[in-house]
Amino acid sequence: MSDPRMEIPARAPAATSADDTILPFKVEALDLRGRVVRFGPAIDAILSRHSYPAPVAKLLGEGIVLTVLLGSTLKFEGRFILQTQSDGPVRMLVIDYTTPGKVRGCARFDSARVATAIAAGAADAGALLGRGHLAMTIDQGPDTARYQGIVALEGKGLRAGAGGARHHWRAGGLLLQFLPQSPERVQRADLDPGDVPEGIELPTAPEDDAWVEGRARVASVEDVELLDPDTSAERLLYRLFNERGVRVFRSRDLEAQCSCSRERVERMLRSFPQDDRDHMVENGKITVTCEFCNSTYVFEPMDVAGPAS
Repeated sequence: MSDPRMEIPARAPAATSADDTILPFKVEALDLRGRVVRFGPAIDAILSRHSYPAPVAKLLGEGIVLTVLLGSTLKFEGRFILQTQSDGPVRMLVIDYTTPGKVRGCARFDSARVATAIAAGAADAGALLGRGHLAMTIDQGPDTARYQGIVALEGKGLRAGAGGARHHWRAGGLLLQFLPQSPERVQRADLDPGDVPEGIELPTAPEDDAWVEGRARVASVEDVELLDPDTSAERLLYRLFNERGVRVFRSRDLEAQCSCSRERVERMLRSFPQDDRDHMVENGKITVTCEFCNSTYVFEPMDVAGPAS
C-alpha cells in the first residue's frame, strides 16, 4: 500500500511558461528524463549585438540551444563549450555555457560566401557549416583537467529550433535521455571500429521499446511548438507524454552574460610581448573588441605596458 503523503500531486499543465528557462522533466513509466529550453530576450540580446545575416544568426541560435541542452546536464559548477570549425561559409561557432545558466556565443563567417549562399537559396545550416568538426569541452576550473569530445561535421546542421518573430529572435529545444535502472536495458551494440573485414556483419542489439516510443513521441514536435510563446513547455510535454505521465521540476533561469571586462582585457594585453602590443597600436590607441558581446575597450599603450600584476 502506498503512502499518500509520498504521492506527487497532479495538476493541469501551465498555460504559459517564462522565456529564458530550462525545464527539467521525467517520464518514469518509460525511464526517460529530459529538459525543454525556451529562449526569448536572452537569445535576442546575443544575436542582436552583431550584424549577422539572418541565416548565420539562426545557425548560431541553434548552436546556443544545443549547448544549453547539453551543458545543463552538468552536475557540478563549470563550463560547457561547443565549438565548430569547418570549411563552409560559417567557419566557426563558439558557444560558452556556464552553470547554472549564463550563456554567450559568436560566429565567424565569410560575408561574401554567405551572401552567395543566400542568393543561391543554399543557406541552410548544413550548407553554411560544410565539413569539419564539432568539439565539446567540459571545464571544471583551473585545478582540473578538461574533457573534450570531437565529432565530424558532414554537411548537416544542428538539431534545434531558432527563428525571428516580429523582429525579435526566439529559440527552443528539447533533449531526451533514456536512463533505465536495469543494467541489461542499457546495453547497446558496439560502435563500428572502421576496420571490419569486408563481408563481416557487426553484432546488433535491439533497441529498448521504451526508448523507441520516447523518440517517436519527440519526433512529432514541430518547430513552432518550441518557439511559440503561446505554447508553454508544460503543455508541450503534456501533449507528448500525458498517456504515460510526466513530472516536471523547478525551472532554471537563463541569461545572456559575457565574462569579458576591462580588467581581464588589460591583463591579457599585459601578458603579450611588447612587440605584439606595439603592432596593435592604431592612432595612438590599443582597441580591443570582444567577439562575444561586441563590447569595445580602448587603452593608452602606456597603460598596458609591463607584465600583468
